[in-house]
Amino acid sequence: MYIIFFIVVALFAGLIYLLRSAIKRQNKKISSIEYAVIIGYILSLAISGIGLLTHSSQYHEAVDPVDGACYLPFGGKHALSLFIYFVAFNAAVMAIWIKGRKIPPIPLVLALIILMIGSIISIFVLTQVSYHDTSTLSIYVGNDGTFYFIFTPLFCFCFGIGFIWKIIREERETSLHRTYRNPILNKINILLSSKLDYPLWALILLVPVFLMLTAILILFGQDSDSMAKVFTETTTWAFSQKMHPPILDHRGHYLCTVAAKGDPTVVKPLRLGKRHGNTIIVNRQLLVANAFEEILSDLSPVLHRYVRSFYDRYGYNISTRINSVKASNLTYMMMKPLEYIFLFFLYTLYIEPEKKIAKQYA
Repeated sequence: MYIIFFIVVALFAGLIYLLRSAIKRQNKKISSIEYAVIIGYILSLAISGIGLLTHSSQYHEAVDPVDGACYLPFGGKHALSLFIYFVAFNAAVMAIWIKGRKIPPIPLVLALIILMIGSIISIFVLTQVSYHDTSTLSIYVGNDGTFYFIFTPLFCFCFGIGFIWKIIREERETSLHRTYRNPILNKINILLSSKLDYPLWALILLVPVFLMLTAILILFGQDSDSMAKVFTETTTWAFSQKMHPPILDHRGHYLCTVAAKGDPTVVKPLRLGKRHGNTIIVNRQLLVANAFEEILSDLSPVLHRYVRSFYDRYGYNISTRINSVKASNLTYMMMKPLEYIFLFFLYTLYIEPEKKIAKQYA
């Protein structure tokens, strides 16, 4: 997981370095709008990198959503193909942004082909990450990763379409003012100017170049259909065709740990209860906290989802450290003020708050 994150960070740093060096050599002046776009793009890459910290598991791995673990939208070894196209796309964007049409014809056509392919891939990536179904991850539906991954493909698609249009416009203006003495050549020039010239050749050569790049990627261990499998060999995302294993047992609520491991004269266990099919020891503090959670869920499901996600993630870590009677007693006493606050809301919003409390974990 962290290796992937560091690779992405290294890529960001490399792109920034190359961009800075190229601009410096070309003495190119950057407008405030261009600065804003660059900063926005770098931020989108950084957000994607953060997303990889919690969305790094493959479809065949069991995860514990309480720890924030979730599934990567791009599948297994096939992600290398996507990565290579991503690097090539960014190189083409930088080349055309810095030099425009001041590139030899063949490299310019190749750059346009990469922009076309990259724009198409961006549409598929955008579709893939725009839908994340976490309903199969039990009650933990807070791992919605669309926020992390949606911005980068949006930027890439806009870059691709924008720079293709830039070359089309410039080439059309040049071709319209260019004439040849030979009437046949002149007619060809008019035809090409009406057919968008370089972009026309880029469109014609799109498939052969794509096949050539696929052949090169096969030499690096990729499958011939890796660009399809990178989306389908995943789980919980839009194009996913795989099912993940059952989620890992997160071992319950940390207040369950307090009720089970504390001194009975302090934490005052009341009875046994059921939580996700497991038998647990419950005390009043746990019952009150769970009843309050139901209030929060009824009043604001969105707020409850984020509170639940935060509570599970950090509460679970706390529970792993409650390994003694003293630790359980201390946690119980520290939770007392919150217990009274929860009781205040219960007695304010319910006619029979004690019935609400008593039915928890029945």
